Amino acid sequence: MSHQHQHGTVSGRNILVTIVLNLGISLLQLIGGLISGSMALLSDAAHNFSDVLSLIISYWAIRLGKREQTLKQTYGFKRAGIFAALINTSILLVIAIILIWQAVIRLINPQPVEGMIVIVLAGAGILLNGVSILFIRTDAEKDINIRSAALHLFADMLTSIAVLAGGIVIKLFGWTWIDSLLTIIIACYLLYSSWGIFYEAVRIFMQFTPSHIDIEAIAISIRKIDGVKNVHHVHVWQLDENDLMLEAHLDLNEDLRISQFEIILDKVENVLYGYGIYHFNIQPELFRKDQKELIT
Repeated sequence: MSHQHQHGTVSGRNILVTIVLNLGISLLQLIGGLISGSMALLSDAAHNFSDVLSLIISYWAIRLGKREQTLKQTYGFKRAGIFAALINTSILLVIAIILIWQAVIRLINPQPVEGMIVIVLAGAGILLNGVSILFIRTDAEKDINIRSAALHLFADMLTSIAVLAGGIVIKLFGWTWIDSLLTIIIACYLLYSSWGIFYEAVRIFMQFTPSHIDIEAIAISIRKIDGVKNVHHVHVWQLDENDLMLEAHLDLNEDLRISQFEIILDKVENVLYGYGIYHFNIQPELFRKDQKELIT
């Protein structure tokens, strides 16, 4: 039995606007980083360009997710957003490791940095990333795919703030090593912030039981329903961030008509709704000889 539960839709137009904004700042920071010699500014440019890739992937996932189901794709492309989130966070993790490596090299072999160029372009990065976040803030609340893209943008804004502070320090005191130190701090933050979404996307792909779902508690509640002898072969997984799925075998106390079983099914449905599970398949059994463990 399945019940359709509608979730908010995501706007692709806002994603397109943020793509244009971030492509512009990426080019400016790349040129500025090469002229100024700032590793932090170049890393910010690389991170901004990763934002562009992230947003393009997210936009592609949104378009795929809106396609209708077919006989060959009975769920449509609902997992496209999870796939996009996995790609986006993987890119962030790789970028963070590369930044740490490059920053350590710069600490060992310091290079001159032009502070004023760093200050101006870092300021521009803060402004444009802030505007981009405002464009997709609402969509990020209801979609892990957009949330991973928003994380890119937020991390980039923090990066630009750190780069701006570094540029001011370099301009005032000439401490070029601060550029590499800030790069390492930013990269460590990227590792920390990306891991959560990466792990969540992997859990969904591997069809692990969602972390907030207690299968034993669900089974206890179902066993309390009149007419139910046991529940076993229970599996709970996520199709995407919003849709939870369940299958289970239900042992009955007696042979029932379909109309009588549907009364029990309505009660099971109410239990599952309480856990946010709106898509499920229940197999009724009577004297069937199979494994009766909760998880089989």
